[in-house]
Amino acid sequence: MRSYFLFALLSATVSIAHAQSNEGMTTQFPALKQETGRLVINGAADTSALKPLVLDFQETEPNIAVEYTDFVTNDLYREADLACRGESNFGDLLMSSSVDQMVKLANDGCALPHVSSQTRATANQTNNWRNEVYGFTFEPSVIVYHSDYVLPQDVPRTRGELADLLRRKQDYYKEHVATYDLRQSGVGYLLAFLDAKQNSTAYGRLLESMSRVDTQLRCCNNSILEDIEDRKIYIGYNIIGSYAYAASLRNPKLKIVLPRDYTLVLSRATFIPRKAKHPELAARFIDYLLSERGRRVAREKAFFFSQDGALPAGVDGPPSLIESGVGRPVKIGPALLATQDAAQRKRFIDDWTNVMVTIDEHVKN
Repeated sequence: MRSYFLFALLSATVSIAHAQSNEGMTTQFPALKQETGRLVINGAADTSALKPLVLDFQETEPNIAVEYTDFVTNDLYREADLACRGESNFGDLLMSSSVDQMVKLANDGCALPHVSSQTRATANQTNNWRNEVYGFTFEPSVIVYHSDYVLPQDVPRTRGELADLLRRKQDYYKEHVATYDLRQSGVGYLLAFLDAKQNSTAYGRLLESMSRVDTQLRCCNNSILEDIEDRKIYIGYNIIGSYAYAASLRNPKLKIVLPRDYTLVLSRATFIPRKAKHPELAARFIDYLLSERGRRVAREKAFFFSQDGALPAGVDGPPSLIESGVGRPVKIGPALLATQDAAQRKRFIDDWTNVMVTIDEHVKN
């Protein structure tokens, strides 16, 4: 468990068609009326979460068809970076929970600015960097557990409590805890990096405890949530709250905890690529996302958490993340560029790997 203490020094009915590409799953949302334009979105957001927003947007823009491809965060960043460097088109709009990668792309000149009456009207409410990268959600990072396998008195409500639980019941939780594989997941890396900045000692202790129980490493939120639903995993750490809450609606046995020591809160980011073929359509979709209507649909049907910090029903946490001081919103801006420094990123992931990846089976997972 060598130098991870260095971390602190460095987060209407619609026919919908699906097609599998090498990069991800593409979903077509046909226009409600005669098509006059097609918006191509590439994102790292589950289609099920984005679908209510797309369908409602089309209610306001019935002549616009939407094509959406869902990527893993690192794959989206790689493809967007290659397109930017090669001066080629990669969709009309990008969005990702790995906000540091989005800031890095914008900083490298890959984004078009967008200013409108809507962006000006929501200027005080919107996470916005240089009128290029806009945040449009409020998504806490949570602990998820299966209530059949975690006793009420054992429910961890801080990282320290989770570390203690895994030490006390090491055999019970062996291979039944999961989190992101930082080598595959951009948002997993960002959350781990920010964890370490909050408290390197506490995070190091948690990593050690997670390593002792052979924590399973996964690329994505849904992979972990599916394993919890299938009773293969009992506890998932650093899961994006919107996906966790959607899973809990399907299966009430899945319970959500917002850690009381602190809860990181992401604002999913979006921007218009410099070589977008239809930047005007992308701009209209951004305006929709920032509008009161778009925010309401996001809160009620897509991402479930709202900027006022109030929690959805059944979530274990303070009445308000903001008023309690527990929430730690991740501001979209130049400070996130530190996470994308190549040498620092490699050192961080190497140190994490030396703690977490102790046997060959982890690599296979």
